[in-house]
Amino acid sequence: MTELGLPEEIKACLFDLDGVVTRTAVVHAAAWKEMFDAFLREREGEHFRPFDDHDYDKYVDGLPRADGVRTFLTSRGIELPDGNPDDPPGAETVHGLGNRKNALVLEKIRTDGVEAYDDTLTYIRAARAQGLRTAIVSSSANCRDVLRAIDAEDLFDVRVDGVVAAERGLPGKPHPDTFLAAAHDLGLDAPRSAVFEDALAGMDAGRAGGFGYVVGLDRVGQADALYEHGADIVVKGLAELGGHA
Repeated sequence: MTELGLPEEIKACLFDLDGVVTRTAVVHAAAWKEMFDAFLREREGEHFRPFDDHDYDKYVDGLPRADGVRTFLTSRGIELPDGNPDDPPGAETVHGLGNRKNALVLEKIRTDGVEAYDDTLTYIRAARAQGLRTAIVSSSANCRDVLRAIDAEDLFDVRVDGVVAAERGLPGKPHPDTFLAAAHDLGLDAPRSAVFEDALAGMDAGRAGGFGYVVGLDRVGQADALYEHGADIVVKGLAELGGHA
């Protein structure tokens, strides 16, 4: 193990954004709840069953936006047409609901700003100082704007986000394709790359891709589930791994 807490063969670190680099996971969870609760209330009346933390963790966390909408609706036995990616937020389609959620996220970010995990930024700087390459891998189409908001865009050699995934036709997490693409863009393969994730879908992607090390960030008390889904180690924050000398 290096002083970064990683196996010696690891030469690249691939970081998720929401919940790993930034505290925006809670913003996304709140936006999903607001959007789905309004949709369900309108569809089923005041006695609807609200969207809750379990729904977020199991059905939408870490997934591309449209996949999250589809997966949750399926869990409630609801079918909607897919529609088109540019559907307005008011459209009763999968993409319409996804765009409604995204509008809420952007509003919350504009109102409250973006907060970074300082221990993660410190860890990334330490990794780069020791010659490791770094990439940001996120399902978010807002990834670049968020990185700019926390002045962290230059901490990553490669960005594979929702925009890049759509351009390349890459399936999102739990498929490993976006992480594999980031490793490839860095000139490395999966066994020499470490994945840093807080979502169960991200753990699944790390395991499916055969990555050399999968670090689970336990932000919400789901350490056991992170291990079950493929984490090699679970920490509360990256200061536990090292890189803070």
